[in-house]
Amino acid sequence: AVRRQTEALAAPLSVEDQMLQAMPEASPTKWHLAHTTWFFETFLLTPHLPGYAPLDPAHAFLFNSYYKQLGGHPLRGRRGLLSRPSLDAVHAYRRHVDAGMDRLLEDGARAAALADLVELGLNHEQQHQELILTDIKHALAQSPLAPAYRAGPPEPAAPAPAPLGWHQHEAGQQLIGHAGDGFAFDNEGPRHPVIVGAFRLASRLVTNAEYLEFMQSGGYERPELWLSDGWDLAPALGGAPLYWARRDGRWEVLTFAGRQPVALHEPVCHVSYYEADAYARWAGARLPTESEWEVAAAGVPVDGNLLERGRLHPLPAAPGAGAPAQLFGDAWEWTASPYTAYPGYQPPAGVLGEYNGKFMCNQMVLRGGSCVTPRSHVRATYRNFFPPHARWQITGIRLAGDAV
Repeated sequence: AVRRQTEALAAPLSVEDQMLQAMPEASPTKWHLAHTTWFFETFLLTPHLPGYAPLDPAHAFLFNSYYKQLGGHPLRGRRGLLSRPSLDAVHAYRRHVDAGMDRLLEDGARAAALADLVELGLNHEQQHQELILTDIKHALAQSPLAPAYRAGPPEPAAPAPAPLGWHQHEAGQQLIGHAGDGFAFDNEGPRHPVIVGAFRLASRLVTNAEYLEFMQSGGYERPELWLSDGWDLAPALGGAPLYWARRDGRWEVLTFAGRQPVALHEPVCHVSYYEADAYARWAGARLPTESEWEVAAAGVPVDGNLLERGRLHPLPAAPGAGAPAQLFGDAWEWTASPYTAYPGYQPPAGVLGEYNGKFMCNQMVLRGGSCVTPRSHVRATYRNFFPPHARWQITGIRLAGDAV
């Protein structure tokens, strides 16, 4: 009966449904809360806690994100249509699973044996804590009232960042990938050697002022700057980053504090890979490869405008910032690298092999974290990935080029 009632949620969207679906890539907060709960129930409690009984068998289907080996799941673009279970019911589900986790971890030997899996679950939840914020912003953007997530204090005028500079890196063989100390996702390894040519990396992220020059020069109307797929999508982009709107002759942007004038010195964000790549061509540069980015970031402290700062919006680079600035925080940085497996990579056995490995197609790698990424979640080897058209994440641009 549960399957009959819910199987329609897994059916493909018609063209009309796709046009009506406001946020096909984002999910409601209630679903994120239930899904992270489902993760602990599915991978820890059900197989490892004797006598554990699920609160509701329907949850196994409703809150499965994409694990095909576990059967069906709602189509991602229809998660917003799940009016039931209610939020109260989702909280009850979480309390039920929390109580089960308490019982599971009371046994010290069992807790030690499952420590790696528990740690994966906690990092999975951190990922969704970031997604909750970006998805709330996307949801608020659908309202013509442009409501604020929270009130923001008046921002002092930011000084202009230093002119864009370049930092040279010599050619040679380098090691990239996680070295094995502390937690890492499976897609961050194995650590392996790469040959990196001599390159230069921009000293900071591209600013709104610099991106406005691209827009005003007709960047969205010049096919020679765009990849073919990007050019086909360009008419739907509105000639500006996501959440920008021109009102009374000036550009405004939706932030977590509501609509604000575009601050010229802040990093541009909410741009797709296609826009980032087109801007780089216009600027006479390119995007860095993920190997180049990691080589430049190796040994740089993970410190910057991250979630703990509480601003929830990119900050301008400090005028005297060291080089390279803004590697961690502010905005995820598109790289020119497709998301593929490292040499020697083997996905984990069983269902958890679907966590990262199954997405190694039609995605581009991003590095560095954003202003809503927890500090403890990001590191130089962290590989984020999104399809090249994605803009609802806080994604920005750092330029690179061959050494001169």
